[in-house]
Amino acid sequence: MSFYVATIPDSRVISIERYGGGGPGPAGSVKVAKLTIGDLSVMCCDSYVNHAFTFTPSMSLFVTCTSEAELDRLTEELGSGGALLMPPGNYGFSRKFAWISDRFGVSWQLNLA
Repeated sequence: MSFYVATIPDSRVISIERYGGGGPGPAGSVKVAKLTIGDLSVMCCDSYVNHAFTFTPSMSLFVTCTSEAELDRLTEELGSGGALLMPPGNYGFSRKFAWISDRFGVSWQLNLA
């Protein structure tokens, strides 16, 4: 959450509720957190259950950038340690668009307004 709030303009953590020593999750892990990423409201948690799945690019967070410089910066910062799914470019539906998976596995679609 700290990485996203520091990277995406107009973002902030609204609240964090953590597990205590009595479980069911590990003490100090996030039970539920609320944040805004730009104008998007997001809830997240640290799941203590082992799942047979991970993040998938079929679900992406879509960010509309107001400048080419912002799109380039977000592509570089969010993509660092992740994967470039579609490099920044004009794909016909946008003047400039990029699709990346960040170092945590979260997929981002960045679009120039």
